[in-house]
Amino acid sequence: MYNIQKAVSRLDYAPKLKEIQITSIKKGLGVFAPQPGKKVSFAALKETLKKAGYALDSADITVVGVVRRDGESWWLVAEPTGQRFALDGADVEKILAGLTEGARVELTGDWKTAGEGDSARETIRPRAVKKPGAATKTARATGSSPDERTISESSSTEESPVTFSTASFDAEAPRQWLAVPLADTLPSETSKKIVAASKSDSSSRASKSDSLSRAPSSFDSSPKSSTILAPIRTTSPGLTVYKGGAVTPRLYLVEQHLGGLSVSRQIFNLGVSYTPSPRVQLEVEVPVSRTSFDDGAKEGSGAGLGNVTLWGKYRFYRTLKTYGDRQAAVRVGLELPTGRKTAPTASEVNAPAFVRQQLTPISGGFAPHLDLAFSQAGGRFIFGGDAEGVLRTERDGFRMGHELRVNTDLEYVLLPFRYESPGHELFLVLETSFVHRGTGRLGGLAVPGSKATEFYVEPGLQYAAAPRFVIEGSVQFPLVRNTGALMLRTDRNILVGVRYLF
Repeated sequence: MYNIQKAVSRLDYAPKLKEIQITSIKKGLGVFAPQPGKKVSFAALKETLKKAGYALDSADITVVGVVRRDGESWWLVAEPTGQRFALDGADVEKILAGLTEGARVELTGDWKTAGEGDSARETIRPRAVKKPGAATKTARATGSSPDERTISESSSTEESPVTFSTASFDAEAPRQWLAVPLADTLPSETSKKIVAASKSDSSSRASKSDSLSRAPSSFDSSPKSSTILAPIRTTSPGLTVYKGGAVTPRLYLVEQHLGGLSVSRQIFNLGVSYTPSPRVQLEVEVPVSRTSFDDGAKEGSGAGLGNVTLWGKYRFYRTLKTYGDRQAAVRVGLELPTGRKTAPTASEVNAPAFVRQQLTPISGGFAPHLDLAFSQAGGRFIFGGDAEGVLRTERDGFRMGHELRVNTDLEYVLLPFRYESPGHELFLVLETSFVHRGTGRLGGLAVPGSKATEFYVEPGLQYAAAPRFVIEGSVQFPLVRNTGALMLRTDRNILVGVRYLF
């Protein structure tokens, strides 16, 4: 949902980002009041949403203004911007029967932009017209897109919203969420909301009031898309907000051992991602670690920068259904040889050279990563997984074995029980990790006893403190550890972190 808020906020008539609210996850409802005195355009709204990965087929608009006659044509002049809306449709004369030129009305109907460029004009196919309430102020269109801004602010005290009643995916546009934020509701009985709905739901418009207030949505309403939630340790095929990104600081507390050698690691990893298009995400991960060790006779520690990794993700598949989502992406990473490579000496710790090398923040030198991720969401459940391969190269004669990782992710929205608006969700997360490492090398030679095959289970929790801020934690336990004689064994890996969307 934040993706839509971000897109809408770029409009010249949009309010501040924090003033654009999502009020219903499942129905795709949201609210915001446009800046006063700004004209609106359906075409601009549609184009803005398309650039963000959404497609809008139709919208309803409610305008307060003055009706004018120009020959055989009727027009509605919005207050106070003076923007002109052409009134068309077979029933115009019937709906406007009894009105005289210059009458001030509140008119609701289907909204479009006719023509292009200088010849473009806003049109409304009226469905209902009435006199504004005595307290009605408006002529200010509210909504989640550029088009809605057309309605202006008058000297009254209420606002007339734009209501989107039908929306769907554009086959040529990137497949993204479909939800469109809704217009501000009015304190009077004429209060309406902007509603994004699928084509299949458009037939449900049995009456004007129903279609304006209850049209369901077929946007990507999986809980994860409404906030910035994602798997904790499993790669997500999802992207952060278009023309925005996320900052993800994480702290790992790792306990390992090998015989009488005990190892404790504290790893701080800062991830920053940016999404320049609805299909592509760029990311950088910068780890810093501190390692302490005790071999029973001596203790020591060391700290330093780890290998920085650059990532590029391309989401090549996405399909949506009501309250569900399925997507897949490929992610390519380049691990750079930036980390501290100096290992403890034999006099500092009683362990073979290959074991001492594992006490550094790195696993070798330059390493390409290839990751394929998939997820499927339906209702309160999300399932996902990824498979990653890492091809390691030597740095000063050392590298760990090449890696194959397979992760799975199962999530459930535990709270709230009535899931209407984004924020304050509590997710139960259960992930697993399978890791296979091949033979490592030291001094240019293969090292016997350096292979490992491990399987871990990782229960966790995520809490969305706000639509843009998530707190998360996870504990990793080994279920299977088939490791060589020279491989450190992981006993516990605790992760705590936050995610902030910008």
